[in-house]
Amino acid sequence: MRRITGMASEETLIEMKSAMDSQIGEECNGHSRNNSIEDRGTQLPGHTETDRLQQNKDTVFFRDGVRRIDFILSYLDDKDGEKKQERRREFEANLRKAGLELETEDKSDSDDLKTYFLKIHAPWEVLATYADVLKIKVPFKESDIPHGQDVPLEWLSRPFRLPEKVMRPQPDYFTSPFDKDKIDFFLIKNRDTFFPPSTRNRIVYYILSRCPYYKEDRKETDKKGIKRLLNNGTYTSAFPLHDCRYWERNTNEQCESERYHLYKNWARFLCFYKEQPLNLIRKYYGEKIGIYFAWLGFYTEMLFFAAVMGVICFTYGVLSYDDNLTSKEICDPSIGGSIVMCPLCDKKCSYWKLNSTCLSSWQSHLFDNEGTVFFAMFMGIWVTLFLEFWKRRQAQLEYEWDLVDFEEEQQQLQIRPEFETKCTDQRLNRITQEMEPYLPLPKKCGLFCFSGVTVLFWVLLIVACITGVIVYRLAVYAAFASIMKDSPTKKIHLVGSLITPQLATSVTASFINFVIIMILNFFYERVAIWITDMEIPKTHLEYENKLTMKMFLFQFVNYYSSCFYVAFFKGKFVGYPGNYTYMFGKYSRLRNEECDPGGCLIELTTQLVIVMTGKQVCGNIQEALLPLLRNWWCSRKARKDQYSRWEQDHDLQNFSQLGLFYEYLEMVIQFGFITLFVASFPLAPLLALCNNILEVRVDAWKFTTQFRRPVAAKAHNIGAWQEILNVVAILSVVTNAFIMAFTSDMIPRLVYLYAYHPGSEATMSGYINNSLSVYDISQIPLLSTPEEGAIPAWFNSSFITTCRYRDYRYPPGHQRQYSHTMQFWHILAAKLAFIIIMEHVVFVVKFFVAWLIPDVPSEVKARIKRERYLIQEYLHNYEVEKLKIQLSQSFIIEAKPEVCTATDKHDVLSECL
Repeated sequence: MRRITGMASEETLIEMKSAMDSQIGEECNGHSRNNSIEDRGTQLPGHTETDRLQQNKDTVFFRDGVRRIDFILSYLDDKDGEKKQERRREFEANLRKAGLELETEDKSDSDDLKTYFLKIHAPWEVLATYADVLKIKVPFKESDIPHGQDVPLEWLSRPFRLPEKVMRPQPDYFTSPFDKDKIDFFLIKNRDTFFPPSTRNRIVYYILSRCPYYKEDRKETDKKGIKRLLNNGTYTSAFPLHDCRYWERNTNEQCESERYHLYKNWARFLCFYKEQPLNLIRKYYGEKIGIYFAWLGFYTEMLFFAAVMGVICFTYGVLSYDDNLTSKEICDPSIGGSIVMCPLCDKKCSYWKLNSTCLSSWQSHLFDNEGTVFFAMFMGIWVTLFLEFWKRRQAQLEYEWDLVDFEEEQQQLQIRPEFETKCTDQRLNRITQEMEPYLPLPKKCGLFCFSGVTVLFWVLLIVACITGVIVYRLAVYAAFASIMKDSPTKKIHLVGSLITPQLATSVTASFINFVIIMILNFFYERVAIWITDMEIPKTHLEYENKLTMKMFLFQFVNYYSSCFYVAFFKGKFVGYPGNYTYMFGKYSRLRNEECDPGGCLIELTTQLVIVMTGKQVCGNIQEALLPLLRNWWCSRKARKDQYSRWEQDHDLQNFSQLGLFYEYLEMVIQFGFITLFVASFPLAPLLALCNNILEVRVDAWKFTTQFRRPVAAKAHNIGAWQEILNVVAILSVVTNAFIMAFTSDMIPRLVYLYAYHPGSEATMSGYINNSLSVYDISQIPLLSTPEEGAIPAWFNSSFITTCRYRDYRYPPGHQRQYSHTMQFWHILAAKLAFIIIMEHVVFVVKFFVAWLIPDVPSEVKARIKRERYLIQEYLHNYEVEKLKIQLSQSFIIEAKPEVCTATDKHDVLSECL
């Protein structure tokens, strides 16, 4: 921004530019780059200043071209809106009393001829007053602390770097909380530009959120704040303005073009390999949005190492493909082709041969091999390194962005307007010694209990839905199996000729589960917000933390419950032929589901891929394609000369207070997928990495092009999400240990290899026969006996008298027939020992790494101490100099007294004194 002053008056020259069959001026403050006319102090003939400014409405300034528009309110003049008019009248009158300056754009000048726009400007006195109240840190001296030493081999990272003016849009300063009584202490070169636009709109929104709209003679405490006026329709929107169009910069180089730079260097997908301009993001959108993109970028960078290790693990499974003796025995016609397996369901299912699972056994080996154990332990350490290194990165950002003391100085002092409105009780604050509203303990406990019961109800509703999906799986599997009698091949393991009943059931159940997840998300999102509003949190930080805990608990159960079922419950409580376990009792005919013949791990992999990939695809469609179509549709609208900056931003989507909440939630849910169940699918980090590379640019594109400019907000960390990530990290060690022990076949194979293999040489030969128990077909109960039409043609009851099933039980005729063998207990002991050893090894390494890596880098600690020392020194010198000036101004040199006589010595002495 550049102010032009002359001897006579300020003049403005408007440059008109043709774009999309319309002429829209691109001057952000109505000043021309051509100074010749301005210097002469003349006006263009035939045009007044007002006419020229009306031609150029693509500006962020009032009609005078000097006062900056800090906020925009829009409203419709309804025919039946007398109450709304009265509210607006009182509200705007109170805004003027608060010192804000207003300017209204009539609906006749708007594009739709219906919308009024109220422009708000905060003058210097208002900004200074509220900057003092909010303890906003402002510069008082340029920093002399160097950024750091040169990085070795810096030329290698040069292709990934952005220009220095984009990475550091402003120099570093020593900052101190603003004090209105010490204005001359701060570096105020120009009062119009001293507070950046993000700080200005934050101050104005603070005033708007607390300004009442009742008359002076009626003190109605609930009639306060712009939020209530938006809810009751008095105003239709409230937002600060973008500084320019995103696809082209301002023609005046003195004006801000930060939105354009963000789009050019950050929001385009072709910049996916470039670093993010975090300082510019913070300057334009505020620290809260800046810290989100810093976390997302750091998370994506760390995913690269996990993805590389996952690809190595998967590659090992591919390379060891030919050495898999277990799959070879299953596929061997003389081994797997001669083993007859017991029916997998009652009546509709028949006997089947083991070699029918040849393909699934090969697929299972890709993810269930020796490398998977190493990868599960690696991910337990990786998640610790990620969290610890993020703490260090966060501490560095806190220092660079002046957020070290933000929590206690600002966040706790800013009470939510809703809390002030709804809490009528007052008490003395021991810290500020002022009366403040508070929520009595009995009412708080009552609201907490109601909230807990509601959350518990919805969690149980999710569990009920998952149970319904399990019932569907049990019932539909039998239905798919009944189709076999119409198959020409007469094989139970095929539906038609390609899809197994297990696969068909799993896929359809996963899609049904995904639809249920989406439906429940839609309802619970609103319920969670309603419950949190009822609890009346005191601060915005407390509000977000409570909502975060509720939503994550729900999402955790909603997204992960099906994976937990497949990993830890499916196939674990089946029983054996003749004594199967049923879900709702024997007469329900719903026999507990067995694992896929290839093992439960491949089913967990399938479930994880469907839910995780489906969520990411749907999320990207919702975030990218739908706004892109909307943007294409809006671009078809005619761009007239009068299409003003406020109308352009009004047509964009509103960025709600919970906008970042959903972005964090999406990424944390993904974090759970790649940590809790990563042992079943080592390629999950690779999928997450590819998604996040796109996610960073999609989010940047949305913020830059699709959303109105959000009100700048401060945050010194990622809030409650940090604790959630810590809990998920600890839980992931436990879940992966249990997956490797109970879902994978790794432990049974190792026990066989080192304890039960025949012969002196340790090989896996004969493992399949050893892992299958025998059952007498004649002892199968009538309710479980296959129907005549379901029995395949190759089955001859005269020669085939036994069938096999997955378990370790004594054969028929043994004195302990069908009870567990000693090998079963050895395997169980080995599984428990593996869990204990793996958990302790990973936890010891985790805690050692956490202890070894300090949360705050030593360099940052030294810089913080150095800066605090310098601030105290400069403040001390300032106070001393100020005192000297005051003393010098108040010092009065009195005239010398006359010579005193001895007779009236006492009177003269008194006079002299």
